Amino acid sequence: MPTPHISAQPGDFADVVLMPGDPLRARYIAERFLEGAREVTAVRNMYGYTGTFRGRRLSVMGHGMGIPSLSIYATELVKEYGARVLIRVGSCGAIRKDVPTRSVIVALGAGTDSKVNRMRLMDHDFPAVADFALARRAAEAAERRGRKVYVGSVFSTDFFYHPQTQLLDMLERMGMLAVEMEVAGLYGVAAEFGARALALLTVSDQLRLGEHLSPAERQTTFDEMIEVALEVAAAETGA
Repeated sequence: MPTPHISAQPGDFADVVLMPGDPLRARYIAERFLEGAREVTAVRNMYGYTGTFRGRRLSVMGHGMGIPSLSIYATELVKEYGARVLIRVGSCGAIRKDVPTRSVIVALGAGTDSKVNRMRLMDHDFPAVADFALARRAAEAAERRGRKVYVGSVFSTDFFYHPQTQLLDMLERMGMLAVEMEVAGLYGVAAEFGARALALLTVSDQLRLGEHLSPAERQTTFDEMIEVALEVAAAETGA
């Protein structure tokens, strides 16, 4: 049955779901890349669609900004609609100067200043990591396209305007590639409910050099990342 946040009926979602933060990017992916795409939910304008890609049934749905918003949609997709693979396709801010805008990052793991994963593990540290098979498939898909990707850890923060001004320096020393706001929560949900997850991120902001993509570019120019994600999704066996 529909949930308070998703109006889809049972069976409306595929078992593999791409999840951009921006619901308009979900619409863009459905209209540009999926065949026979139909809208299955639009509660609070958080759009979800199901169609096919290379004959494989897939869905795409927005998740909003931040771990709490993503966690609602990811949890309901897995528990109520039978999703078993969730692939975030989103944006991030690069920490290292050698990671330019429009670069694609495969997020193997995610640290966070949120406490959600500690809550899951009785206040102990939780290793928020991607499904390795999905991550390897993404890296290989990018390599076949002749596209360099950066593979490593990111940091999921609850702050867009962070009060700890020295945090970026510390994150860089700890080997983090970028900052964003959802990956640690996605990997936590997947672990809790027995799903598999991966995050692919396009660098929209070079935080060290002060370079930024425009809002319009963020919405529609992430095609290389999306195409890699679709290739990863289409290779999944199942419904």
